[in-house]
Amino acid sequence: MEARLVGPGPYRATRLWNETIELFRGGMPLRKHRCHFKSYERCFTASEAVDWLHRLLRHNQNFSPEVTRAQTVQLLKKFLKNHVIEDIKGRWGKEDFEDNNHLYRFPPFSPLKPYPKRPPFRKEIIKFPNWDDIEKDTFQECIPMKPITLNSEMWFKRHSIAIGEVPTCRLVHRRQLTEADIEEIWKSMTLSHLQKILGLDSLEDVLDTKSVNPKHIIQNVYHINKQGVVILEDKAKELPHWVLSAMKCLANWPRCPDQKQPTYLGFERDVFRTIADYYGHMKEPLLTFQFFDIFVSVLGLLQKETLAIEALQVCCLLLPPENRRQLQLLMTMMARISTNKDLPPLCDTVGTRTLMVQTFSHSILCSKDEVDLDELLAAKLVSFLIDNYQKILNIPCALKAAIEEHVSHLQRVQIKYPGADTDATMPAPSFCHQISIDEFEYQRTNGCQEPLASLLEEIAKDAEMSIKEKKKKLKRFQKSYPDVYKERFPTPESEAVLFPEKNKRKPTLLMWAFKKPFQPFQRTRSFRM
Repeated sequence: MEARLVGPGPYRATRLWNETIELFRGGMPLRKHRCHFKSYERCFTASEAVDWLHRLLRHNQNFSPEVTRAQTVQLLKKFLKNHVIEDIKGRWGKEDFEDNNHLYRFPPFSPLKPYPKRPPFRKEIIKFPNWDDIEKDTFQECIPMKPITLNSEMWFKRHSIAIGEVPTCRLVHRRQLTEADIEEIWKSMTLSHLQKILGLDSLEDVLDTKSVNPKHIIQNVYHINKQGVVILEDKAKELPHWVLSAMKCLANWPRCPDQKQPTYLGFERDVFRTIADYYGHMKEPLLTFQFFDIFVSVLGLLQKETLAIEALQVCCLLLPPENRRQLQLLMTMMARISTNKDLPPLCDTVGTRTLMVQTFSHSILCSKDEVDLDELLAAKLVSFLIDNYQKILNIPCALKAAIEEHVSHLQRVQIKYPGADTDATMPAPSFCHQISIDEFEYQRTNGCQEPLASLLEEIAKDAEMSIKEKKKKLKRFQKSYPDVYKERFPTPESEAVLFPEKNKRKPTLLMWAFKKPFQPFQRTRSFRM
């Protein structure tokens, strides 16, 4: 069984869990083993399971090639706890799996997880102000002109001063947008852009839109320094000075700006351990619990690097400013440490880059609830962040320009012409809401009947169609759509109106009408004197 790429969408972590179980059960080699002078059929040792599953995860495009053997053992512990596997005596439910020669087997059934049923998020319809509302003190200037008839060419050139004659118009001064209006525009357009990138019909199952704070988006876009790092308004939310100094020390090794050259061996390991301890005791990851599902969903786009970077750019704008700032500083340090050849090894067993991923993955992304693959998913995301952090943590310029242009358009004074839609060039985002079953059935029925009724009316009023052809089409329509036909022609008299009877004129006789029947000429006697 070949591994499939699990794309973005709701319940991606559950889909990955089920996908991994199916691959493991379908591909893990089973053979006969002996234990305590007894033979067991169709089983495997713990070490064999670790070897095979580790190789599967490293070559699976849904996970990172930097998956370690220890992470594989942790996943097998969860398999044993969830009865994906059991020991040869049928015991399961505890995470006492170890990398040894103990024998395990698969249970008769496949314990795939059902998709969780979440209470649906209430969709909050954002009410935009009526931009055509004119304030009481709005200046309206009517320009009386000689009425003219515009053709299509002149209508499209109505804004040109070369026309010479302008139709009656008025200046529309938009009311001033409030801060709340601008915030709602930023929120709605940002989420719409993210939904378009992910290719989802709705963000409802991967993001609670009510938890998105538009103030965070605006601050992350505009309150930044020359390097693009967020500037916090509340200095109490800054990193502690000793943590920031330690991060600068390793990021700029061996040139430490705040420290003198180390005087003892292993100094850099102590500094790294200090940073790791601080981030390891955080109550919530930097990407926050509420955004776990949306970041996991973006992982399905990593095969399309450009789209994944664009999606992560938008997702990182949703973070609280203090979290985004810490993420920027941490990713910069991790990337520099991973590529710094002058820095001594920070661990004797694993490489520096793998150490960075293992140490800080849980501090960057994890779920509030127990998710079986959160460690592997976090490692996949952090590995991608290290390679592309400079692009991901930049401001999406196209989105910023589009929102600024839209806000500017809504505030711009415009000339409104009769019959012209002032806001036709930039329509406001539209939103949908849930309807009842009865209303849906009514809309479904009417939505189908209205075009049919229009077609029937067009056939009935077609004067160029011959009577014979019209009767033929009406008969076919009545057979196919009797309800629509009966509504239009409830009685035979209403149908007969379409076919008025012609006056039958009696043919004129070309002969005289005789009272007596015509008799042939008979010869008479003549009396002669």
